[in-house]
Amino acid sequence: MIKLQNVKGTNDYFGKEQALRKKVQNTLQELFELYDFDGMDTTLLNELELMTSKYAGGDEIVKEMYQLKDQGQRNLALRYDLTIPFAKVIALNPGLPFPYKRYEIGKVFRDGPTKRGRLREFVQCDVDVVGIAGPAAEAELMQLAADVFGKLDIPIVLKWNNRRFLGEVLEALGVPHFEKQSVMLTLDKIAKVSSDGIRAELIDKGLNAAITTAILELIAIRDLTFDKLTDKYGLKESVGAQEVLALQNLITSIGLEDICQFDPFLSRGLSFYTGTVYEIFDATYSFTSSLGGGGRYDSIIGQLVNRDDIEYPTVGLSFGMESIMAMLENRSTGVPPSPVVIVPIGDTITAALRAAAQLRNCGIRTSVDSGGRKLRKLLASLSSKGIRNIIFIGEDEQANAQVRWKDMTQKTEKVLTIQEAITLITEQSQLLREV
Repeated sequence: MIKLQNVKGTNDYFGKEQALRKKVQNTLQELFELYDFDGMDTTLLNELELMTSKYAGGDEIVKEMYQLKDQGQRNLALRYDLTIPFAKVIALNPGLPFPYKRYEIGKVFRDGPTKRGRLREFVQCDVDVVGIAGPAAEAELMQLAADVFGKLDIPIVLKWNNRRFLGEVLEALGVPHFEKQSVMLTLDKIAKVSSDGIRAELIDKGLNAAITTAILELIAIRDLTFDKLTDKYGLKESVGAQEVLALQNLITSIGLEDICQFDPFLSRGLSFYTGTVYEIFDATYSFTSSLGGGGRYDSIIGQLVNRDDIEYPTVGLSFGMESIMAMLENRSTGVPPSPVVIVPIGDTITAALRAAAQLRNCGIRTSVDSGGRKLRKLLASLSSKGIRNIIFIGEDEQANAQVRWKDMTQKTEKVLTIQEAITLITEQSQLLREV
């Protein structure tokens, strides 16, 4: 006998939880479109060669990739994020006008460790901009993040850095070029790993002892600011430092300095980022997982079309749907149950369906209960679901073109025309929104 269970790290969603998920996704989509992003739907299945290329996520993500073969023995992989499939679309469609802005909401798959807010099959909600080289694109995505989480009533901190600048700092410390990426990955773990753990990782890399000591002394400095770093290593005129400064000036000028915090060791795990990177966290720090992140990746698209000499300036931001849901799970969903249930009594199903159509045409969420349950059990069931408005249509009501409206909260009943019932229910909803 088959043991029915979900694969570890996967979930089914229905009822109120699914209603809340759709509400969050709709909120994101509305804001994406308000910012003039176009929708896109990329493929779940991709060539393994693309997903494991040196231009993609790097060794860390390859370990977590779901790989498979089709009947033709082709090597394939499920997408682990929405970025590489998006880059593929741009590479395959050179006629797209730039700047090009897209959004996508879809499932991705990673065979990694699971925890609250981190699954193996999960939804990502991404926005990307191709064709803007300066910091304006990053600043606009930061504005979008502030608007999204403001709309969801989640206070956030957006930590940001520039990988080019971090690389310049590591070079000043004497880190060899071929070790910079690996050291960045270690420094990115500072918030999660003890100083002894960081030391052990650096030693395992075989770094010169003096370099390891210099790195450890640097990360031990309290309140390490951009200015302190540039002064300490003489980097004020470096390319990465100038990029940091340009974005910081924009952040200040648009009033986001309270939300956006410079973090000199943030690099994010994926290797394709070339400049600015950012990660979003719960400002109260009661929830430790990232709520979203992204950055600039100018090299991927050109490399995919074998044109290393051409850069497609690209920056993206991904919102973590599962982390957002974990943040919201203990709140009131804000999604009301079906506000109207129509109950036909006797041979009145036609009148019930017509009344339902009129309610729905007025934007009122409506269901018709034609299950034939005993009235007492039906009312108890609807009450347990929080249903307030019930419309009964018996043969007398049908004959007189009326309905019997019951307010389960106020414990009142009235015989009305369907239009009068619609007016009362609409007024009731408006009062609830005002409260």
